[in-house]
Amino acid sequence: EISDETDRETGRSKQISSVPIHLSIFSPNVVNLTLIDLPGLTKVAIEGQSETIVQDIENMVRSFIEKPNCIILAISPANQDLATSDAIKIAREVDPKGDRTFGVLTKIDLMDKGTNAVDVSFVLQTVDIADIILEGKSYKLQFPWVGVVNRSQADINKSVDMIAARRREREYFQSSPEYSHLAHRMGSEHLGKMLSKHLETVIKSRIPGLQSLINKTIIELEGELTKLGKPIAADAGGKLYTTMEICRAFDQNFKEHLDGVRAGGEKIYGVFDNQLPAALKRLQFDKHLSIENVRKLITEADGYQPHLIAPEQGYRRLIESCLVTIRGPAEAAVDGVHAILKGIVQKAIAETTELKQYPTLRVEVGNAAFESLERMREESKRATLQLVDMECGYLTVEFFRKLPQDVEKGGNPTHSLFDRYNDSYLRRVGSTVLQYVNMTCASLRNSIPKSIVYCQVREAKRSLLDFFFTELGKKESKQLSKMLDEDPAVQQRRANLAKRLELYRSAQHEIDAVAWSK
Repeated sequence: EISDETDRETGRSKQISSVPIHLSIFSPNVVNLTLIDLPGLTKVAIEGQSETIVQDIENMVRSFIEKPNCIILAISPANQDLATSDAIKIAREVDPKGDRTFGVLTKIDLMDKGTNAVDVSFVLQTVDIADIILEGKSYKLQFPWVGVVNRSQADINKSVDMIAARRREREYFQSSPEYSHLAHRMGSEHLGKMLSKHLETVIKSRIPGLQSLINKTIIELEGELTKLGKPIAADAGGKLYTTMEICRAFDQNFKEHLDGVRAGGEKIYGVFDNQLPAALKRLQFDKHLSIENVRKLITEADGYQPHLIAPEQGYRRLIESCLVTIRGPAEAAVDGVHAILKGIVQKAIAETTELKQYPTLRVEVGNAAFESLERMREESKRATLQLVDMECGYLTVEFFRKLPQDVEKGGNPTHSLFDRYNDSYLRRVGSTVLQYVNMTCASLRNSIPKSIVYCQVREAKRSLLDFFFTELGKKESKQLSKMLDEDPAVQQRRANLAKRLELYRSAQHEIDAVAWSK
């Protein structure tokens, strides 16, 4: 409310406090409202007032009425020139279309005889002419002008109540020849109804925008709460359940990497398809089976008695000396897969949002996973190297039975030992051993990955955190609390967001009820 009011009795400008009066209205049945009675505009500072009071009050008034949701009640006395009304002037500046301005004329009963506020001109003080037309033909607003007759100071002194004052106001407009045809839309009661109806219209027009804003805010708050994670339970059972759920989420992320849902598991195949074959190829068995080495091992294997038909012990030593070198690539393949699994564990930890809340739990889960992988590596290494040892411990007899015997090829067993170990003979022995070693190497190339997958990858998917879960069930509430050591600032933020979300959901429910009501 902004006004250019003067005292009804003296006609002098009222000395109104420069502090606005706030009236807040709360009810379970209506929208909460705030009515602000702004101080009267001052044109000249009087003695005792600040020299800047004129501009200060105007700035304060503007700070309120410039807001687009503010409904302006511009009050002007009917016995003064409307053209000089500061209330109308400022209202037109901030609301040029008049969409939210209501014009109110007071002191209609105090106008000079022969003048009225309907369709005539009157002159006051030094102002020439001002047409104040309640029918809306002069200064037009979107809403009709409303004339009111308030209590005088004498009425207030006589304790005339508001009911009597409103009755006299109605009687005035109904009995006045100038205003009787407008009586149905004059008076404070009509002004109140008109303002209420406008307020209802404005609120309904704002509902879609409010719904959109509230829904957007709710989605943002829910998203932020999801990022922060669930709050910590107070009881031991709740804490254990929370810890288990977080660990399961991590375990699921880990499995998704291995199963190809997430990236990383394909590197294991790279070990089997690239690293292991390349390492086996670098062994270069043909160089290991040089004529000199073959002669040396066969001679040592015969001892003081030369072999009679074929150098069986020499064959065995040559084969074992080649196959034992496969242990290195086999062990390297185990270590390569172990390193990849550790990397996947680190990725899964980083991708598990819940673990970001609890640094201690994150470290505990990581350590437990690495310890499990270490146990699996040792088991895988033992089983994989056993495959190599088994090939060394028992040769495939059928392979050698198919080979021609020395006598059948024209060999002469009566020749001396050193004559029989000629280069051609030793070269044929080395070639035979190389064929067998390559055959065995090809077989191990297929069986080593199977052993590694069975002992490491499969076990990691099946029981990566089983030991940790067993130990977790033995922990007391205090120990669980130490693992769930969330930052207090995060806890406070979650609580604040939850309260805001509750308020917005309540507002959403109330606004939806208003929007759908008839």
